[in-house]
Amino acid sequence: MIARWSIRGRLTAFYGGLFVLAGAALLAVTYLLAWQSLNVRLQPFTDAVSLRDLRGAPPDQVIAAIREAQVRYRDEVLESLVTRGGLALLCVALVAVAFGWLLARSALQPLHRITEAARRIAAGHGLHERIPPTGPRDEVAELAETFNAMLDRLDRAFDGQRRFVADASHEMRTPLAVKRALIEVSVTRPGASADAKQLGAELLEVNARHERLIDGLLTLADSENELTERSRTSVSDIAEHVLRQSKHIADRAGVDLHHEMAPCEVVGDPVLLERLVRNLVENAIRHNHRDGWVDVDAGPGVLVVANTGPKIEPYEVEGLFRPFRRLDRMATTTGERGLGLGLSMVRAIAAAHGATVTATPGADGGLAVTVRFSGET
Repeated sequence: MIARWSIRGRLTAFYGGLFVLAGAALLAVTYLLAWQSLNVRLQPFTDAVSLRDLRGAPPDQVIAAIREAQVRYRDEVLESLVTRGGLALLCVALVAVAFGWLLARSALQPLHRITEAARRIAAGHGLHERIPPTGPRDEVAELAETFNAMLDRLDRAFDGQRRFVADASHEMRTPLAVKRALIEVSVTRPGASADAKQLGAELLEVNARHERLIDGLLTLADSENELTERSRTSVSDIAEHVLRQSKHIADRAGVDLHHEMAPCEVVGDPVLLERLVRNLVENAIRHNHRDGWVDVDAGPGVLVVANTGPKIEPYEVEGLFRPFRRLDRMATTTGERGLGLGLSMVRAIAAAHGATVTATPGADGGLAVTVRFSGET
């Protein structure tokens, strides 16, 4: 029956009952100690005021002897009561604290489950996890239901946002592909003028930029979803592959590529991990200067991509990870203006793999981006 009470009612009943039991136990122990002490010292008191020893003594002497014996007897009883009573109080207090500790652990166990669920969700395990209903219908159960309802709304909102971005991106891909085909046909047909070919080349460049934007939005939407395919992947191998493919871009930009690879294996989506590394390397090459360098280092659970380039203030670093945020003064070695999605996708992909991304500006310019993977993900 008590299991149906609220937590406030149960705590009140338990602590009230525990206090009454502890008080009753202390009262009983005090009574036994006092009874024992009085019995033990009753005979010495009668011996101290033996009438045979005081026979023939003046009344004042008899009264003084009795009073002296009473005072000595009282002091001995009180001293014994304080000593033994203090020991009894300590024992009762220890028992009460132990019962209170067990009670608090039992009462707070549902809250610990809610905290663990919130911690797992915050660590990037997705909003699909729910707190199972356990125990009686009380304040903790209501909190769990409210928490689950909040997660449901957040999950639906984020899913709707991701679906909208993905659907819009897919819908925009078709007209862009048709537009590219029409422009290519127009500029390659016989008799096309030089002005038409130049205009077609410019339109193709704009169209390619829009296609890259759509691909970036799709990747960003996919990386914010919970991973469905996981496999053990070597980030070091991915980095070496990306560096080989990016060498011609670096050569054209006049940027030297350096790397130092050690085993770095994580569990995740190989396609998204490759996109993470590619975005970091391409950004490091693009936002650089001639005769600059890009350094890619991989080790157990960590990937670092550093480069030379324009000077970045520490307060500007966080803004680089926001979508469509660019620093206007950051010229590119390729002459091509970025979309502002590179580092946003890096952070989203890292979060989907339970990793963290930090960036530190170089003293002489450039940026060092560090991705730390938290073991098995």
